[in-house]
Amino acid sequence: NFYGNERMLPKITFTTQPIVFEADGLKIHGILHLPEAPKPPVVIGSHGLLADGNSPKQIALAKACNVQGIAYFRIHHRGCDKSEGDFASVTSLDGRLRDIMAAILYLTLRPEVSQTIGLFGSSFGGTTCLAVAAEMPSLIIVSYAAPIRSHFLAKGMRVDPDFPKVLHDPNLRRNLVFNLDQILPRIANALIIHGDADQVVPYSDGLKIYARIGSPKKLITLTNGDHSMSDPKHQKAFTKAAVDWYCKPKE
Repeated sequence: NFYGNERMLPKITFTTQPIVFEADGLKIHGILHLPEAPKPPVVIGSHGLLADGNSPKQIALAKACNVQGIAYFRIHHRGCDKSEGDFASVTSLDGRLRDIMAAILYLTLRPEVSQTIGLFGSSFGGTTCLAVAAEMPSLIIVSYAAPIRSHFLAKGMRVDPDFPKVLHDPNLRRNLVFNLDQILPRIANALIIHGDADQVVPYSDGLKIYARIGSPKKLITLTNGDHSMSDPKHQKAFTKAAVDWYCKPKE
């Protein structure tokens, strides 16, 4: 099983390229993983709220996609890592959706890749990918631990004092109010993965998303899985399931 042991990976050549593109006038940075394959399809990765495109799960998924001849584009959303923008001011679901849309447009201008075929999103990145999929239903989606709505920012709810300081910023709290309830029926072609011991985003969100989106669809529950996917066995299962979903022909 090449997903679990890099020494067993088949010989394949791939390159990584730093990329800069623009969204709403902001310079967005990312890394494009390119396999040695003619005009490969591409998956765009969307990271969680306080993360960036350098998460271990994204890097592992990029490598596994490359083995299957799929390119992978890890972007750093606006205000994250080297990308422009003040995080608390520019971070919103609509803003991150526009980052993805701009990345898709950018990739259509790259002659060495074919059309974008998929998105991967973790946590708030999963929410972002689902929102994009409602606008572009032909895309193939893998979503991990995505919240349907901004639970911890519900009206009148006090922010947990243990949350990172930036989550107390009034601009961010105002920008981060979202609810996917109305758009879920417009989404299809999605693999939904969620841990049933997630203490950040309720497992019930994963069940609700799966129940309301259209087919083809699949739900994978990571038993005793937490939000950060800290169990190496879960990381391995996630990576294999995601690549299989991108590779499997859809009806």
